Amino acid sequence: MSADVVIAGGGPNGLMLACELSLAGVRPVVLERLPERTRENRANGLVGQVVRVLERRGLYERLSGSKEPPHPAPGFVFGALPLDLRVLEDNPLYLLQVPQLRIEEVLEERAVELGIEIRRGHEITGLSQQDDTVTIEVAGPAGPYRMEAAFLVGADGGSSLTRKLAGIGFPGVSRDATVSRTVHATVPDSMVDPATGGLNVPGYGHIPPFMHHRTERGLFVYAPLPGKPPLMTTMEWPQDLPGDERPPTLDEMRASVRRVLDADLPLGEPDGEGPFLRRTLVGGNTRIADRYRERRILLVGDAAHVHSAIGGPGLNLGLQDAVNLGWKLAAEIRGWAPPGLLDSYEAERRAASERVVMHTQAQSALIAPGGEVTALRELWTELLGDRRNVQHIADMMSGADIRYDTGAVDGHPLVGQWAPDLLLDTGTWRVRLAELTRDARPLLLDLTEEGSLAGELLGWRDRVDVVTARLHDPVTARSHDPAPPVTALLLRPDCHIAWASASPRPGSDDREGLRSALSRWFGAPLAA
Repeated sequence: MSADVVIAGGGPNGLMLACELSLAGVRPVVLERLPERTRENRANGLVGQVVRVLERRGLYERLSGSKEPPHPAPGFVFGALPLDLRVLEDNPLYLLQVPQLRIEEVLEERAVELGIEIRRGHEITGLSQQDDTVTIEVAGPAGPYRMEAAFLVGADGGSSLTRKLAGIGFPGVSRDATVSRTVHATVPDSMVDPATGGLNVPGYGHIPPFMHHRTERGLFVYAPLPGKPPLMTTMEWPQDLPGDERPPTLDEMRASVRRVLDADLPLGEPDGEGPFLRRTLVGGNTRIADRYRERRILLVGDAAHVHSAIGGPGLNLGLQDAVNLGWKLAAEIRGWAPPGLLDSYEAERRAASERVVMHTQAQSALIAPGGEVTALRELWTELLGDRRNVQHIADMMSGADIRYDTGAVDGHPLVGQWAPDLLLDTGTWRVRLAELTRDARPLLLDLTEEGSLAGELLGWRDRVDVVTARLHDPVTARSHDPAPPVTALLLRPDCHIAWASASPRPGSDDREGLRSALSRWFGAPLAA
């Protein structure tokens, strides 16, 4: 067999999945049709839970350049309305302003460190499935060839050829009603506000940085990115959509800004490379695959779902798809997956994608032009004055409100949720949970008085690690209600909690619950 898993697509989602599979002891091969990494930057940062996910794999420091753990953002936007996150006691929304080009670079570096083979300039042209393998036809620089793998994963974007060849439908709507224009360009120094970093535009007023700024005529964003000319984006809803036959120009962008702001913003050519102009028809491409799996073919990221980019949810959703799928697919290949484990990937991640589609459609409605929308925005502004509503929106946008169904009955409130940040005292040293999850293995945290739960893992020690420690910081439930104490946590490799206990000295019921969770998620125990 050529590989355990072939991954079609070498973007962030495909590379992240490859790393997760490799950590789990599986051999992936990545096929990327582009001969070299694209210079087109499709995103300018990470929003949401994915920031902490990357920290738990040891990648946050590489991306941020800081040894400090990530901190929640003081503010963000929802539908171009400001979210004051400082009012929250439990702020779940994290931001990392790193271009997608750098994210891909770091993930590729990590993949190479793990010995993962990445074949650039290789594209899938056909496939067929057998009972226990997938046969893949590939066009490479040296000509066509054939591969066999236990599984094929399509991480090849919204126009996924893998999805089409597998016969997986992609229902939804495509309605080009909006024109988005983006450019890296210079602005006069006199217009840059030294206090905020935003713009003071004569004839219009102040425009804060990094925020969606809506007018009755469209949307404008000014993003002064470090180390490069500022990025500016406009969105308009014209009656007559432009064609794509003419490449966009700086004059076209100047005219778009003038229409949106009803004021002139002098844009200049940047020094060095640029201005990297892009014109895109957007506004209605919302689709979710009718299934994420067709026998031995699976989909992740945009291959499985496409939606508006407003609010930056794409990489948050796609990279967490990869982290959810990686360990389950590896368990299937290595032979210890319990029945239904691989199918739980779609069950869990489809619900997450449906939630992203919902809130991006809602945000798209809130930025549209028109007096009715302005009235709706006034109402939303009132609603966002209530801390509880801000908490709800922040949880939703970050993905912190996701709670997977673990099958537990009357379990601890944390079960199914993503494990909170913890500081643990092992008696020898203090360690953060993020430092214990970098190898992507299941983990039992035994925080009980006697530290006696390790004995329950005898049949699973080949698959599950255990750390005995004392909790050095409090744990709260995502419900924001007072949570009972936690004395033990069983973590899946994606850091969602499979089982938890509040008993200082777990009894027979707790121990039986732990063994049940171990079997449900990590298969049958080894014979003694």
